[in-house]
Amino acid sequence: VQLQASGGGLVQPGGSLRLSCAAFGFTLDSYAIGWFRQAPGKEREGVSCISRGVRRAFYTNSAKDRFTISRDNAKNTVYLQMNSLKPEDTAVYYCARRSSNPITSTWARPSDYDYWGQGTQVTVSS
Repeated sequence: VQLQASGGGLVQPGGSLRLSCAAFGFTLDSYAIGWFRQAPGKEREGVSCISRGVRRAFYTNSAKDRFTISRDNAKNTVYLQMNSLKPEDTAVYYCARRSSNPITSTWARPSDYDYWGQGTQVTVSS
């Protein structure tokens, strides 16, 4: 089982990036996938999550209306489209897998995820 996050980089404030999370060794559609981020000196924070099946999406408040999570099961990949990026979005972004479908109160809990990707750096700076 492996998750590979990619798509990070340096972008100016107001810019966009699309992160990808490619899954290997398991069928993506059978699992929910979450995106987390961790800035230096801060705890890992849940950014978004997409459920298996009905594809319900969850977002942290700061990501609502700017980020969109989606999945392409044919490519075994989950995406995080990030628009209107702000300097405070700067962090290492990780994708992770969870077996249970997320609910509002638990989707951002890192301990509910069993496999994690290696992370991709997102830097928002002018």
